[in-house]
Amino acid sequence: MQDTDLYKQVLGLQEPWFVDRVEIKVTEERVDIWVAHRSEVRWSCPKCGLEMACRGHAEERAWRHLDTCQLKTYLHARIPRVECPEHGVLQVPVSWAEARSRFTMLMERLVIDVLKQCATVEGACRLMRVSWDEAWGIMERAVTRGQARKQRRVIPYVGVDEKAFRKGHKYMTVVCDLEEATVEYVGEDRTTESLETFWKSLTPDQLAGVEAVAMDMWEPYIQATQACLPGADQKIVFDRFHIMGHMGKAVDTVRKQEHRVLSPTGDDRLKGTKYLWLYSEENLPDRYRPILEALKGMNLKVGRAWAMKESLRGLWDYVSVGWARRFFRQWYFWATHSRLEAIRKVAQMLRSHLENILTYCRHRITNAVAEGLNSKIMSIKRRACGYRNKEHFKTAIYFFCGGLDLYPR
Repeated sequence: MQDTDLYKQVLGLQEPWFVDRVEIKVTEERVDIWVAHRSEVRWSCPKCGLEMACRGHAEERAWRHLDTCQLKTYLHARIPRVECPEHGVLQVPVSWAEARSRFTMLMERLVIDVLKQCATVEGACRLMRVSWDEAWGIMERAVTRGQARKQRRVIPYVGVDEKAFRKGHKYMTVVCDLEEATVEYVGEDRTTESLETFWKSLTPDQLAGVEAVAMDMWEPYIQATQACLPGADQKIVFDRFHIMGHMGKAVDTVRKQEHRVLSPTGDDRLKGTKYLWLYSEENLPDRYRPILEALKGMNLKVGRAWAMKESLRGLWDYVSVGWARRFFRQWYFWATHSRLEAIRKVAQMLRSHLENILTYCRHRITNAVAEGLNSKIMSIKRRACGYRNKEHFKTAIYFFCGGLDLYPR
C-alpha cells in the first residue's frame, strides 16, 4: 500500500478529498501530508446549504494530527471558497477539523483526554509536544463547545457557595447541581449581583422547577435568591455544615480565651487540644478519646461549649418542623444562658435565620456536593500554583467540573 493510500485510510478521508502526497522527514521528526480535492466538485454554503461551484481557495493551512510512529504529523490543505448570493464569500467546512482550529478533531480529542488526566497543563504539553498556548486554546474551545451544546434543563436542587480566587478577600460565586454534582455557573465576587446573574439566566420554567437551594447565611446570596426565585422563603435551606462550622469557631474561641486565663498560672491542660474539640464525637479517632474524656470531666468552659455544639447536631435528625422548633427553643435557652459570649452570639444568629434552617425538615439537602466540588476546584488551583486571570480560572473550573460534552465531532 502506498503512503497516500495508507494516510487516506488513517485520516478517514471521503470524497472528494484524497491524499495528494506525503513527505517523511526523519531528521526533523515530522510527517507532512498534503490533501487535495477532485476538480469540478460542487460545494455547499455552510450557512444555507446551497450548492455551487468553487470560487477559489484560501491560503494553504496546516493542522497538527496524531503522531505517526512518534513523528509529529501535519495535515496541509487549501480550503475551497464559495460565493453564496445571500451570505457572500465563505470557506466550506472540512471533515477533519473545526473552524479556526489548528488541530484535527482526533488530535483535539486526545489533548482533551490528556488534560483531564494530567496534574497540570504543562505536563500535558510535555506529553503532547504542544505549547502552553496551544493546549490552553484547546481547553477554551472545548469549554465553549460544551457550553453551546448544553441543553437547558430544570435543576431541582441547587447549591450556592463561594470560592476564594486569591488572598485578600477575592472571591467567586459557584453554583452547582446537587444531583448531578456539576458546576453550572461561576460568577465574579460574592455580591447580590453575582448570584442574580445566574437566576436571571434561567427561564421561568427552570425557576419554577427549583425545589430547594442550599447556601450559607451570606446576606447577599439570600437577597438575590429572594428577589429572583419564586417562593424562595420556602426553598432556601441554610447548610448544616456551615452552621456547624460557626459553632466550631465559637468553641475554638472559648478554648483560646480559657487557655489565655489558665496558661499564666502554669496550667497547660488545653495546650494542643484545638482539634479535639472540633471533631464531632462519632468522628473522633479512638486514640484521642481518653484525652477528651479526661478533659470533659474537668469542668472547663470549653467542655460546656463542646457539649452545646454536639447537642445542636440533633436538630437535623427531626423530620417535623414543630418538633425541630421545640428542640431549638430548648437548646437556645441553654446556649444563651451559658455565659459563653461566643456561643451566645452564634445562638442569636441561628435564631434570626431559624425559618430557613428548619426548611431542612422538608428539603433534606446540604452543600456537601458543593464542598466536594470546592475541594476539586482547590486542587485545580493548587496544581496550577494559582491563577492570575479570573477568566482562565473559570475556564478550568468548567473544563474539569462542568460536566460538559467537550469533544469535537
